[in-house]
Amino acid sequence: MSGTSTENDGQGMIVNPKPRADNQDWDGDDADRADRLRFEEEQAMIREQSEARAAKAAAEAKKSADAARAESKKKASA
Repeated sequence: MSGTSTENDGQGMIVNPKPRADNQDWDGDDADRADRLRFEEEQAMIREQSEARAAKAAAEAKKSADAARAESKKKASA
């Protein structure tokens, strides 16, 4: 075996490069706009899912209330 290791030769390691003046993140760039759009889309999807769950729960509650009302009418007429 040689003295060098191919398993830990530094390939793929993450380093912290020093920021350069021409490589700075500016507010309002395309990436920020894309992040904002993606966030808004996710929030809209979550809102739609919440509304759908609430509508389903309301429909089930109405169905059970109607069934209970029909049962009480049936008992009252008997």
